[in-house]
Amino acid sequence: MTTSPSTIDVLLVEDDPGDELMTREAFEDNKIGNTLHVVRDGEEALDFLYQRGDHTTAPRPGLILLDLNLPKYDGRQVLEKIKSDPDLAHIPVVVLTTSAAEEDILRSYKLHANAYVTKPVDLDQFIAAVRQIDDFFVQVVRLPPSGA
Repeated sequence: MTTSPSTIDVLLVEDDPGDELMTREAFEDNKIGNTLHVVRDGEEALDFLYQRGDHTTAPRPGLILLDLNLPKYDGRQVLEKIKSDPDLAHIPVVVLTTSAAEEDILRSYKLHANAYVTKPVDLDQFIAAVRQIDDFFVQVVRLPPSGA
């Protein structure tokens, strides 16, 4: 069952310019109509989510794509903060990272990640993975209303 397609704000928390570019290409190549916002470290991610500093007008994202290996605050710390905050906990977080380590997978789910995706190295596979994430979280499942 699919719901009617809608657009959402997606927050990509990614410090690698190459991975950011591939994600942007995946959104463009697949005609994903969602708005992609990019922050490059854990501190900036929290500023975006709490509308602080340069992000006072940031929208509340409907989906977060979170790398684990980030400067300032790592993705695990950001995930823990999001999922322990009643105002943010409802936002789906997909860990999108190069790590395939079982300890990272287990810890992410213990911190209540909604999904864990290991980044494919191949560009086409990476684009396909981002497309599948979009299909699932925007086309298939029902997300909480924006601003909830």
